[in-house]
Amino acid sequence: MSKIVQLKAASRARAGKGASRAVRREGLVPGVVYGDKKEPQLISLAYREVQPHVQSGRFLSTLIDLEVDGKTVRAIPRDVQFEPVRDFIVHVDFLRLGKDARVRVNVPVHFKGQDVSPGIKQGGALNIVSHTVALSCSANLIPDEITVDVSPMQVGQSIHLSDIKLPDGVTSAVKDDVTLCAISAQAKEEEASADAAAAEVPATNQKAPAAGAAAPAKGAAPAKGAAPAKGAAPAAAAPAKKK
Repeated sequence: MSKIVQLKAASRARAGKGASRAVRREGLVPGVVYGDKKEPQLISLAYREVQPHVQSGRFLSTLIDLEVDGKTVRAIPRDVQFEPVRDFIVHVDFLRLGKDARVRVNVPVHFKGQDVSPGIKQGGALNIVSHTVALSCSANLIPDEITVDVSPMQVGQSIHLSDIKLPDGVTSAVKDDVTLCAISAQAKEEEASADAAAAEVPATNQKAPAAGAAAPAKGAAPAKGAAPAKGAAPAAAAPAKKK
């Protein structure tokens, strides 16, 4: 189960761009907590406390206990907005979780067994199709990750989400079966096939000069009707006949 992170926040009265800029100048991140059929609550959090969790890569699937003005609110991050140029956090949205609430989360996928997979040992390559999967579960049952064992895989085989036993109470959040990974033939085989195909390309219809054919003698006159060679001196005119 995903661990619960404790964060302290303070309520704020003003909304809008101007108020948010004023909050950021104080080293804080503006945010909002909504959901559970209650009014949205404007909050602010210390930037230095939020940033490490955002950079972990799992922030949007992490349960948060927000301590707002002495009261604890269980929530899960739903969106993080960044400044497009300097890439710092400008706003965070939290979804308030009620009792027995189910949530949709993207959970990381971890692959193991590559060193003993017969398909990889035979020269195959592991192609990872999905690095995360969308799951539906109770807020207190969010898994840290989904582990996929590729040790029995052969070349040409693939693993789908339906092949993985998910924890109790956890289901896929999408209708289609998700492909997680596959083992394909190594690129060397593809290059060999391409080389073989190139060798079978038919030669052009132009005839090459016969082997051993002699080159025209130096100073020899060109054949009748043939143009003189480029750069060759014009042939001397025949002397006029005496009358």
